[in-house]
Amino acid sequence: MTEKALEKPAPGPQAVAPSAGLAVPDWARRLSALLDNAIRIPGTDLRFGLDPILGALLPELGDALTAVLSLALLGVAFRQRVPKLVLARMLINIAIDALLGAVPVIGDIFDFAFKANEKNLALIERHRGDPRVSASLGDWLVVSGVVLIALVVALVPIFVSVAVFAYLSALATE
Repeated sequence: MTEKALEKPAPGPQAVAPSAGLAVPDWARRLSALLDNAIRIPGTDLRFGLDPILGALLPELGDALTAVLSLALLGVAFRQRVPKLVLARMLINIAIDALLGAVPVIGDIFDFAFKANEKNLALIERHRGDPRVSASLGDWLVVSGVVLIALVVALVPIFVSVAVFAYLSALATE
């Protein structure tokens, strides 16, 4: 047999997972920086972006606007084949930023520190292009914790209503 006969043909483009070298678009990096790190406080290493500014200038509306802009990074992650659990974690980061950021004064301070877009950009870079890269323990804990909290928030009013109804029924039968 010749050497050429022993060579395997190159796999087609669909047979190979995208490489981890898949680049995050420059516009996504600029958007993340604009929302979270565009402005440096002189004399310090502290940075902030439009997220806390819009939240302070346009209460609730500014936080909703920056959350919608943050969803663009979620779209980038989806196109770059980031695992679904990591997409869920990114969505949770956006929701936390929007919900807590909407609280007057405290939310604006929170927006300076949380930097959801920076966190989401890091998640995209860590998981992009290779669906075989599994989600980290931290991703599982965040998503599981939020699901658990949502269940508790949904079930507590039901249990309280049942307990109050049982108590009132017991009082009525006395």
